[in-house]
Amino acid sequence: MKLILIITLIFFTQDVYSDSFDQDIVNAAFERTNHNVRYDGAYISIGYPNGDVPSNMGVCTDVVIRSYRKLGTDLQKLVHEDIANNFNKYPSKRIWGLTKPDKNIDHRRVPNLQTFFQRHGISLSISNNNNDYKSGDLVTWMLPGNLPHIGIVVDKIDPATGNPLIVHNIGRGPEIQNMLFSYEITGHYRYVPTKYNQAVK
Repeated sequence: MKLILIITLIFFTQDVYSDSFDQDIVNAAFERTNHNVRYDGAYISIGYPNGDVPSNMGVCTDVVIRSYRKLGTDLQKLVHEDIANNFNKYPSKRIWGLTKPDKNIDHRRVPNLQTFFQRHGISLSISNNNNDYKSGDLVTWMLPGNLPHIGIVVDKIDPATGNPLIVHNIGRGPEIQNMLFSYEITGHYRYVPTKYNQAVK
């Protein structure tokens, strides 16, 4: 009886923390849409850790970075450390011709975030079923002109299509939009920061 109680408590606690993450990341994503941000991916030297470009500028990756930072998770530091220790597993040399990590820009590039989420999160299926995309999931697309893009799935549904809405920045600043299936999906991930699992260890 005691063993059953312990197992039940573990699963219940995991569900609570999963729900907590979902709501926290969705709230953080929604909060980003209140900011007036000029779409600008210029290379800028920034601090480390917790470095950021000026708050009035950013691109799609900055929506994700700033949303996770609201949860106390610094993707700049996490991505930089992982690239520094596993440089050849990232596309830095293949795509940008780099020979070493660059803490100013690595985390602001979609292919690097994809690699990080594959390595440290969960890679989920890519499908045409809108029910497969849950609040807090991260989705990447390839836009026309071979431009990679990323956004966060939130808990609002488009009434006409049933598609979950996405918070992203595709050029007009952070916004909520029904665009899940507007472009070719190239990745579907879930990345829950360690702190949300610590209580069940």
